[in-house]
Amino acid sequence: MPERDDLTPKPLTSERAGELLTLQRAAYASEAQLYRDPFLPALTQTLDDLRAELDTGPALGVEFGARLVGAVRWTLDGGVARIGRLVVAPDLQGRGIGTALLRSAELASGAERFELFTGHLSEANLRLYEREGYRRTRRVELHPGVELVYLAKVPG
Repeated sequence: MPERDDLTPKPLTSERAGELLTLQRAAYASEAQLYRDPFLPALTQTLDDLRAELDTGPALGVEFGARLVGAVRWTLDGGVARIGRLVVAPDLQGRGIGTALLRSAELASGAERFELFTGHLSEANLRLYEREGYRRTRRVELHPGVELVYLAKVPG
């Protein structure tokens, strides 16, 4: 496995949509089990929708050899980057890939503020975001038993 110095995210294009969709589904399978919800948007997204998303918005990925092992996407709204779909291959989680992707997305976005959300039971995600300077801003019930925790970061 490459060392931490090899975790340099690179731009992703719609040509990699199939690989990204496979990675996304693998990464969100544990979330589906945690929340007992196999219909999470990341699991029901179609290949065509993902291609369109990659054609219109920025995305970064990390590869080990030819294998896509992590990715992140975001949108810009004024000076705010809304970071979404940060995914890491389940067999490689906890090795700094998510941190590298998050930091790279923040830098590449050029934003003044960053926002994201995760589920209230997703403790590893919450630890990562809070370790990187994100603070909880609100909780919103998605449906009974599932709350979204919104977090924001203002550098400086």
